[in-house]
Amino acid sequence: MKKNPFFILILIIVIAVLALFFVLPFKNPLDYLSGASQWRLGLDLVGGTHLVYEVDMNQVASGDRDSVIAGLKDIIEKRVNLFGVSEPQVITAKESGAYRLIIELAGIKDIQSAINMIGLTPLLDFRDVSGTGTSTEFIRTNLTGRYIKSAKVDFNQNTGAPYISLEFNSEGAEIFERMTEANVGKPLAIFLDNDLIEMPTVQEKISGGKAQISGKFTLQEAKTLVERFNAGALPAPIKLISQQTIGASLGQESLKRAVYAGFLGTLAVILFMLGYYRKFGVFAALALIIYIAFTAAIFKLLITMTLAGIAGYILSIGMAVDANILIFERTKEEIKKGLSKAAAIEEGFKRAWPSIRDSNISTIITAIILYEFTSSFVRGFALTLLIGVLVSMFSAITVTRLLMRTFMKSN
Repeated sequence: MKKNPFFILILIIVIAVLALFFVLPFKNPLDYLSGASQWRLGLDLVGGTHLVYEVDMNQVASGDRDSVIAGLKDIIEKRVNLFGVSEPQVITAKESGAYRLIIELAGIKDIQSAINMIGLTPLLDFRDVSGTGTSTEFIRTNLTGRYIKSAKVDFNQNTGAPYISLEFNSEGAEIFERMTEANVGKPLAIFLDNDLIEMPTVQEKISGGKAQISGKFTLQEAKTLVERFNAGALPAPIKLISQQTIGASLGQESLKRAVYAGFLGTLAVILFMLGYYRKFGVFAALALIIYIAFTAAIFKLLITMTLAGIAGYILSIGMAVDANILIFERTKEEIKKGLSKAAAIEEGFKRAWPSIRDSNISTIITAIILYEFTSSFVRGFALTLLIGVLVSMFSAITVTRLLMRTFMKSN
């Protein structure tokens, strides 16, 4: 790198230009950010549906509740994605001992459609049978739809009637094997959404984790159940306690203001660096533009942008020049001491690095803590800030150094 930084610098500039084309293919960036592209925008920007569900944990052992709520979150995300809703935000919460799921579906304005997508996922469970006739008691077991690996529709060779073939995952297969072994010669009840659909008698221990449900289904009902089982059967019942449709008009106006604020803030930072550091300021401005291109491309690829996330991004733009200021001041000090420009640049980077490292690590730690221990918009802010700080370290240490090595030596 030291022998020929020019070609590496050209490569970085080419990648930055491609990133800009990827991020801003339209003449007006506001049109791009406000929905005319493939940006993934959050509920506060495009509107949508906000649902709150309470999870019924009465039949779940206290030690299993955390795993059940985690399983519910994964299943609902999978189910909503299966029906074409991208980037659902599913957040788990616990309030006064009650477990809740907060679901945000950006772009979905039809609340009933959203409720159907989530609430119609079947609750499947297997129960032991005790007693007969009117004294029959069904005892819940821990074998539920959460252990289903796959489901498909098959047909009885004799009657042609459809039935559902289930395959459990490894953990579910072990539970099913133990259950059938303990109930040989006894009935085993299968419940769907708390309705008894079948009560076959176990003839022998069943290994391999495969089961059949031969309820009185039509072909369409069987297909619908298979789709929902494959999307994930709920391990515990959920009850809708709050629903809300959120409009996007306020979010769009806030988005425009945020973009203009970011543009003006970036322009002010560039003008300050040019006015105060002159030629060094040109290097900082170029490095900042490359930084903006790289981070915007990463955000478009990986992140659902919210207003809080945009705030974190704008804040990181202002912080991106901090390292440059430390480097420039150190370099100026070394030049005053009589070192050549090339030697002063290397010494300036060397002496500035401990301060740059420590300040950025402290910000990274803060961002990680915010991301891990908060939820909703705060996590979006923390994530964009974290990515911004990481990319800013690259732009300051690598891009700025390459610019200074290339153009300061040429003079």
